[in-house]
Amino acid sequence: MTNSQQDIQPFRIDIPQARLDDLDARLAATRWPDELPGVGWERGVPVAYLKDLAEHWRTGYDWRAHEAALNEHPQFTTAIDGQNIHFLHVRSPEPDATPLMLLHGWPGGVTDFLDVIGPLSDPRGHGGDPAEAFHLVIPSLPGFGFSTPLAGPGMNAARMAGVLTRLMAMLGYARYGVQGYDTGSWVAPEMGRQDPGHVTGVHLNAMITFPVGADGETDGLTDVEQRRWQRMQNFNDGYLRCNSKRPQTVTYGLHDSPAGQLAWIVEKFKELTDPEDGLPEDSVDRDRILTDVSLYWLTGTAGSAAQIYYEEISAASWNAPADAGEWTDGGEDAGGWEPERGTVPTGVLVSAHDVTIRRWAERDHDIVHWTELERGGHFLAMEAPDLLVDDVRAFFRKLR
Repeated sequence: MTNSQQDIQPFRIDIPQARLDDLDARLAATRWPDELPGVGWERGVPVAYLKDLAEHWRTGYDWRAHEAALNEHPQFTTAIDGQNIHFLHVRSPEPDATPLMLLHGWPGGVTDFLDVIGPLSDPRGHGGDPAEAFHLVIPSLPGFGFSTPLAGPGMNAARMAGVLTRLMAMLGYARYGVQGYDTGSWVAPEMGRQDPGHVTGVHLNAMITFPVGADGETDGLTDVEQRRWQRMQNFNDGYLRCNSKRPQTVTYGLHDSPAGQLAWIVEKFKELTDPEDGLPEDSVDRDRILTDVSLYWLTGTAGSAAQIYYEEISAASWNAPADAGEWTDGGEDAGGWEPERGTVPTGVLVSAHDVTIRRWAERDHDIVHWTELERGGHFLAMEAPDLLVDDVRAFFRKLR
C-alpha cells in the first residue's frame, strides 16, 4: 500500500492539563539525594544546581507559552511502514526554494531548530539572499517526541532513513537536501545512500567518525586531530552504555522521575556545549533546555528515544543490517561495521567541541565541503544558529 498526501494529518500540540499538574506534583515531591562534598560536576550533576533548575521548571517555566510558540509552525503526522511520524513542514515564501530536511539528535528534538527556521526558510526577511531559501521538513525521529510509539525493534538509522525518504516522496519533493547532527548525522547519510537519485546533498555537524582497524589509519594525524581522537577515547560514555546496553531498565527511573529525566539530559548540555567549563545555560537558553526536557517527559519517550543506541551499537555487534557493508575487525572502538561509502555530495561543519576526523569522514562520504569553526558546541543550532545557517547556505550554494 502506498502513502499519499491524503494520509498526512494536521497536528497541534495540546498537552492535557492533568499531565502538567502531575509534573508539578512530582517535582515538588522529589526525594533529593546526598552528594560528596567538593566534587562539583566531576561525578554528575550537583544537587544544588539541579534543585534550582527543577524549581524553575516547576514555578518559573511556562510550558503553555512554549507550546504555543511551537504551534506557530505547521505540524503534521502520518504513518509510514507502521511507524507514526510527527513533523514540522515550513514552506518558504519563495516558491523556488530548495526542500531541506533537518534531523535532530539525542537528547534533542524538533525544538533544536527553532532559531534557524526563519533564516533558512525566509532569508529575504532576515537580511539574506532569497535565492538561498529552503522549504523545511523537520521530523521527530522515530521514538522521539510525538513520533511514537516505536513500530517495533530494528528501528536503526538505516530503517529511519527509509521512513524519512518515503516522507519526502509523500510531500512531493523529487529533489531535496538533508541536514543532520548527532543521531541525525547517522540518519542523513543513510538517506543519501538509499535514495541518491533524490537527495542532492547531505550537510552534517556534530558528526562522529571512527577508525575501522585499518593499518596506518591513525598515522600522521594533525595535532588538532590527535587531540580530538584523545578526547573521543577519554569521553565519559556512561550514558551511551546505559542507552545501548539496557535501554529498558534505565527507562524506569527516567520515566517515573522528572528530576531524574532533567539530570540525565542537562548533564549532556553541560558536557557538550561550548565553553566546556561553563554552565549549560551559558550556551543555550535555560527555558529552551527545559522545553527539550519537557517534551521527553510529557511524551514519555525516555525509553523509546534511547533505543537507537541499542540498535546501532549493541544489536549491530551481533546482527548487522543486511545493507551495513563489510565487517571489519577493528574491535569495539571501530563500531564493527564499515559502511558503504556514500556517493551523495556531503558537507561537514566542525565546531570547536567536535571530534570529527577528516580522513575518516572522507573514507565514508563524498566530502565536497569542509568548515572548521573556532567556537560552538554539539548543539550548534541552539548555541550558534548563525554559524549553522551560514554554512548550510554555503554548502548548498555549491550544489546549485
